Amino acid sequence: MSDKTKLRNDWTKQEIEEIYNLPLIELIYRAATVHREWHNPEEVQMSTLLSIKTGGCPEDCSYCGQAARYHTNIKVQALLPTEQVIEQAQKAKDNGSSRFCMAAAWREVRNNRDFDRVIDMVKGVNDLGMEVCCTLGMLTEEQAIRLQEAGLYAYNHNLDTSEQYYEEIISTRTFDNRINTINNVRKAGITVCSGGIIGLGETHGDRISMLLTLSTMPKHPESVPINALARVAGTPLQDNEKTNTWEMVRMIATARIIMPSSMVRLSAGRIEMTEFEQGWCFMAGANSIFTGERETLLVTPNPGVSEDMQMLQTLGLKPMKGKSEKAMEQFETWNANV
Repeated sequence: MSDKTKLRNDWTKQEIEEIYNLPLIELIYRAATVHREWHNPEEVQMSTLLSIKTGGCPEDCSYCGQAARYHTNIKVQALLPTEQVIEQAQKAKDNGSSRFCMAAAWREVRNNRDFDRVIDMVKGVNDLGMEVCCTLGMLTEEQAIRLQEAGLYAYNHNLDTSEQYYEEIISTRTFDNRINTINNVRKAGITVCSGGIIGLGETHGDRISMLLTLSTMPKHPESVPINALARVAGTPLQDNEKTNTWEMVRMIATARIIMPSSMVRLSAGRIEMTEFEQGWCFMAGANSIFTGERETLLVTPNPGVSEDMQMLQTLGLKPMKGKSEKAMEQFETWNANV
């Protein structure tokens, strides 16, 4: 492996800016080259994200339809029964997912019976042989340790945007709150899932600054979701323009080059992308998507399992093997029946 593709945590903003602003075809070529050195370019991890507690959040994240203060059509839902969550995880596994993520619309985790139930959910999903991920809001080190002991593999806590632009999007918590939770997750020995959203009204400089923060952490996040804004009616950002696909490709490619060992996840916004456009994202270094039979990503539309399996077949890709290799078995069965 050449020096150019070794892991680095000392990136400068100027270096990332130069990569980000490369001619697009050159940028994609470099990202694809790095991707092939660190990962199997034919594999895509299939992940499923389930909202285990929906709506009623006291935060004011401008992009989020689950904030209680906004008038959206999203129905508030209390914490799901543990048995129902485990059942959904099993279905996700049967459909080819090797990673199961559980999201609760909380500002922060509280030490109460609901958190005890989440601990039971983590144990149950872990027993299925899947990577278990949670996103529950702010977290103390002690709470992170409890999750780790229950078998949690990853914790998602996105930066969303740059530190400079953060207060334009959220006022009910600070950028430092985000960093503190990520640090607590690291201390507990849980892998970190952290990325951001483009299309919030930020500048290219904000996107570069966010990538700088992620890539200069003592250890890169093992998972970096790149989301396009899902414009939810009733939120302050409902009238923002649709995110240009080439801007998604540019973000994915830059993330791949500066954080070569990380899983770069093509996350929210796929519902508005064609198969062709998603193919460019995979070429640029994305190697994970969220899918599921419910055809939603939390509370916004998302492609379903059949559609995603067809896309993988068209592009010559295959699901990344899970702990039980169930994902590959499911894909081969599906492929034989079409």
